Formats: sequence, C-alpha cells, structure tokens
Amino acid sequence: MRTKSRVIAGVVAATLFTQLTACGSIFYPDRRGQIEGKIDPVIAGANAIGILFYVIPGLIAFAVDFATGAIYLPQGQTAQVDPQQLQKLIGADGKVDQYALKTLIETSTGHQLPLDDPRLIQHSGSAEQLAAYGLHPAA
Repeated sequence: MRTKSRVIAGVVAATLFTQLTACGSIFYPDRRGQIEGKIDPVIAGANAIGILFYVIPGLIAFAVDFATGAIYLPQGQTAQVDPQQLQKLIGADGKVDQYALKTLIETSTGHQLPLDDPRLIQHSGSAEQLAAYGLHPAA
C-alpha cells in the first residue's frame, strides 16, 4: 500500500511540475529579461490552454512568463501586418497576388510560408471584415 501511494504522489508531482513551467520561457528563452512590449498571442494561448487543464499551474505559467518577459514579442516585432501594405496586394479584379503576399510576410516576419502548398485552405472574408481594415471589396 505504501509503494502505491508513493507512485501516485510521484505521478502527481511530475504532472504538476510539467504544468508549472511557463510556455514562453520554454519556447523562447532568448526573450527573457524584456520589461514590456506586445504580447505574443501564441504564448498567451498556450498558457491559456494550461488554465483549461489545471487552473493554478496555468495561472502560475502566466505569472512566470510576465515576470520573466518571455510572453512579449521581441522589440520591434509585431504579430500583424500593416493593412496599408496589404491593400497594395489586391489587384483590380479583387484577388490577392500570392507571390507578393509571400514576399511581404517574409520581409515583415522573417518566416517563409508555403502559400503554394496544395494543402493550403483559403477562406474569403466578409465585407465587414474588409471595411474594418479600410479595404474596399471588389465585386
């Protein structure tokens, strides 16, 4: 009976230990030490998933990421592209130039995205979404 309770305690301790580690500190250790900036939505989402499974460890993960600064995007980087630059990519027929979009994303973020991948699923936005960015839908 004593061995069984030790095994259970060890499993619970290991589970809690893995949940106490903050996502930003694990994924981006080079971001530690930042004081302020824009919050990285990927890290915030990963920490929020921790809250869904274990409330206290998820909150601790948020606290650790905010305290270390790992939740913030690196200085000068954002998680979005300027709508004015996106507007330049829309042709007269209302379609987006895929090559120009790929180049814009690469220059803005430094990441290459496979926009020509056959598995890519594209969704059209509504007129309200376009108006929110100051874009005019082409009919």
